[in-house]
Amino acid sequence: MSDLNLWPIGNCQVSALIDGSGAMVWGCAPAVDGDPLFCSLMEPAGEVRGEWRIAVEDQVRVEQRYLRNTPILATRLIDSDGNAAEIFDFCPRFERTGRMYRPVAFVRIVRPIAGAPRLTVSLRPATNWGSKEAERTSGTNHIRYLLKPQPLRLTTDAPVGHVIEGRAFRLEQSLHFFLGPDEPFAGHVGHTVATMLHETSDHWRDWVRGLAIPLEWQTKVIRAAIALKLCQHEETGAIVAALTTSIPEAPGSGRNWDYRYCWIRDAYYTVQALNRLGALDVLENYLSYLRNIVDASEDGAIQPLYAVSGEEKLEETEAEALAGYRGMGPVRIGNAAYRQVQHDAYGQIILSNAQAFFDERLLRKATEEDFASLEKVGERAFANHDQPDAGLWEFRTRTSVHTYSAVMSWAACDRLGNIAEVLGLGERAALWRERAARVRRTVEESAWIEGEQRFGASFGGSELDASLLQLIDMRFLEPGDPRFLATFAAVERELRRGEHMLRYAAEDDFGRPETAFNFCTFWLIEALHIVGRTGEARDLFERTLERLTPAGLLSEDTDFETGELWGNYPQTYSLVGLINCAMMLSKPWSSIR
Repeated sequence: MSDLNLWPIGNCQVSALIDGSGAMVWGCAPAVDGDPLFCSLMEPAGEVRGEWRIAVEDQVRVEQRYLRNTPILATRLIDSDGNAAEIFDFCPRFERTGRMYRPVAFVRIVRPIAGAPRLTVSLRPATNWGSKEAERTSGTNHIRYLLKPQPLRLTTDAPVGHVIEGRAFRLEQSLHFFLGPDEPFAGHVGHTVATMLHETSDHWRDWVRGLAIPLEWQTKVIRAAIALKLCQHEETGAIVAALTTSIPEAPGSGRNWDYRYCWIRDAYYTVQALNRLGALDVLENYLSYLRNIVDASEDGAIQPLYAVSGEEKLEETEAEALAGYRGMGPVRIGNAAYRQVQHDAYGQIILSNAQAFFDERLLRKATEEDFASLEKVGERAFANHDQPDAGLWEFRTRTSVHTYSAVMSWAACDRLGNIAEVLGLGERAALWRERAARVRRTVEESAWIEGEQRFGASFGGSELDASLLQLIDMRFLEPGDPRFLATFAAVERELRRGEHMLRYAAEDDFGRPETAFNFCTFWLIEALHIVGRTGEARDLFERTLERLTPAGLLSEDTDFETGELWGNYPQTYSLVGLINCAMMLSKPWSSIR
């Protein structure tokens, strides 16, 4: 049975998930939102296909670990006699001739480390969303898989016939597999692939070396940061919400969504967390993506999410040939939320861009022309601050004026005022600050519940949701503000479930929530710290870390009864929460110097 013991590899162009047996069970090409050539995680009907499995005969144990500070996976396969093989899995990524080399390619190196294990290699990529196994042709040292839109070629020094037939053979020396572009492989495959391994390792370790990590929980923060980096499609700068589609939020719930796209909201939180670690390369690439989105928009109108290419239309369909994770379909392709109205996106675009007007480290500091473009977005934020939308939880059948969206509109106006001031545009600064004040008054009047002395999740409503805990992070309220303390007390009372936090408790389009939203649990931890309950916050953070997968990562949701992880994986929101809480709660480096 499938589970979330999954180990991501990738190079910011493509990625794959490797399960606890060492098989590649999920991976798309030519980008993260493409057709999955590896899709056995979603259980194709009929014969096994859509995976790349390497196993030893009479296999009894598997041991897995990442090479230190890299997304390179080492999997050790051990048979009943103690014979063992080790696999190194990675996607090449390193600088070559002044450019980043990150091909559509998956690399596996297999070496014997004890005895002479008998190895089976079965590579059966699927096409057309798992509906059939890809056709193939072969030569002396390669196999071509006729995938669309781009065929892939396996170049190897292993016996090609054995790979095609899935026949076991004795492993007596290191073998190398390069599944990549359909072109002749230049150079000696063994030497070249081994060099790629070392250069990829060096690249990632150099990247990690530049991170400003907290003193405590270092390895967990580093692993989360690497996973967030893998969620960026570097060619355009887009950041996807997760690497998968349709892992249910709860068993049999039908809450199966395609997260392989760039949500403006999720990406904002991702760059915010990575900025705290000093990973400016992710921010700079993402800002380039945003500038293109804003340029292509009609008078600053922004939709909640886009394809990694920037494509606007993400029509939602279902993959009929895939039964789904543990058979719990449907498997969705595309996401109808792109059609929704979510006004918080305007604020998140401006908040993501704000740093670029102040930060002297950036290669491209933002200009007055960039400010003029952002003002179009700000106009939308101001105009819509008191208008109904689907909200950050993307309700499909109802709308409200959501407090979170309105406060994001306030933040948009507030930050534009700050930007205008640093640019020396006094009149524009005054205009945006006056608008921010107007939005603030509206929120304070319309979202405030006088009888309970707290804010509600929507204008005129009494319901609660966890996003009210973000009023501090958005700088709408100060930590000691009695209004926040009362609102937090209400949110904790209504939405906390032991060590977990719900997004909301009310019924939605699919009934009552059955799982906790991991990002909201981290919001709870932050709030506990803010109100002075730091010991409790640290204890809850430590217990939350116990739920990390063996790869050190998190999905979107947790069953608050069983503790099992559900939802798409790895989820950027959850990893952002981990990083933010570690940075907030860690002892300072000065404590050991």
